[in-house]
Amino acid sequence: MKYYSILLAGILAISCTKKENNEPVVQNVNPMDLTKIDNGNRVMMQTFYWDVEPRQQWWNTITPKLSDWKANGVDRIWLPPASKGASGGYSMGYDPSDYFDFGEYDQHGTVKTRFGSRAELEALIAKAHQEGLEVIADIVINHCNGGGEEVNPYKNNEKTKTLFDKTHGNASEKFNRNYEHFHPNATEASDEGGEFFLDLAHKVPYVQGWLWKNEESVAKYYKNTMKFDGWRFDYVKGFGSWVIRDWMQSVGGFGVGELWDGNAETLKKWVDAAGISAFDFACYYAIEKALDSQKDMHHLMSNQYPMLRTLRPEKAVTFVGSHDLDDRSDVHPNNTIAKDKKLMAYAYILTHSGYPCIFYTDYENTANKAKIQRLMLINRSLAVGEEKFHLASNTEYVASRLGDAKSPGLVLFLNNSNAAAERTITTHFKGKTLIDYTGNSVERFATDGNGQVTLKVPANSYTIWSVGE
Repeated sequence: MKYYSILLAGILAISCTKKENNEPVVQNVNPMDLTKIDNGNRVMMQTFYWDVEPRQQWWNTITPKLSDWKANGVDRIWLPPASKGASGGYSMGYDPSDYFDFGEYDQHGTVKTRFGSRAELEALIAKAHQEGLEVIADIVINHCNGGGEEVNPYKNNEKTKTLFDKTHGNASEKFNRNYEHFHPNATEASDEGGEFFLDLAHKVPYVQGWLWKNEESVAKYYKNTMKFDGWRFDYVKGFGSWVIRDWMQSVGGFGVGELWDGNAETLKKWVDAAGISAFDFACYYAIEKALDSQKDMHHLMSNQYPMLRTLRPEKAVTFVGSHDLDDRSDVHPNNTIAKDKKLMAYAYILTHSGYPCIFYTDYENTANKAKIQRLMLINRSLAVGEEKFHLASNTEYVASRLGDAKSPGLVLFLNNSNAAAERTITTHFKGKTLIDYTGNSVERFATDGNGQVTLKVPANSYTIWSVGE
């Protein structure tokens, strides 16, 4: 609060004198109270990072944070894969072994999962629902790991670890599996994604039944017993989009797929076929090239570099960080947005179309938390209406949201250079005084009768302008 008190004092201290040469006059107006404007926008929180610590305490670690997330505009929390993986207490869940062991069976060297016990998970979900938050399950149904060896006739009688039963990685005894339930099998050699590790065969009726069709299926158990509200589908390249459509028809809820592809048309075709949202990798890579690897803000011009959020805005989940991308030694730098560019990246996704996903370690970084919270407030108050592109250069980007009956909209100015910048643009604000609602500038600027104004932004920073009252 001290940060914003200083900002407000600085703004109010600026005198409003008439300018020479008939330039517009800066009026003595106060900043709007953005908490009184609600455009309906909300964001999702990814609640984990790779190899979270402390092990076996993660559900208890994030439960106390739910109230804060809700108060700052989060409406859904995305949890990591919650069931027991082959790596036991070290598993991040992406090597699923027993889909029904949420930390209650002693297998793979542990009772608890890396994240905690079943009781702790259920307490977290109950608390989230009390706060009005939906809980999104991370579903890994492309592949499995952690089974016992068996002779596999589809692999020239070689031994494969495709046996999942009570004593081989499936202590719950729900969805027991053997070589008939993986590729290759009697039905097919591989599916749409090709053979990948222990690749589940979704066209086998038994597999369909246990994954989503039966009353005790993974999908229905997660929804009806564990009380999950929706799904984040991992590695959807590995199987046909029909799997997602069938799953959603069976249990419903919110759904988003991880289709790791930077081509916006590919993403569009997939969301149209699957019927759910997808993470907007096209947008992500455009931001990374603009701010980091290529340092060319022209990549943010969506008319030249299409994004899912412009082709299917209602199906685009935008993001600037994730467990797959941040703080991992095995990720190429061109796949990661540099930490010192993260705030500008968030300023972009939180002022443009799409459903933003906030990454846990970005939000919980004390150096940036208040600034991200401010951007989240701007997202749910000012970031509405038609998008208007103004200009892009190697280092600058300016765009507007034109607002609606409840919200006046905004102008975003990004500056990815080591020097302050200024640009003259024509806005939809005519004869108004503009205030930067991020707190990065205390200057005010007046538009003329046509909406023209010269705006400034500090070096390596961003400003978001709107009217006062």
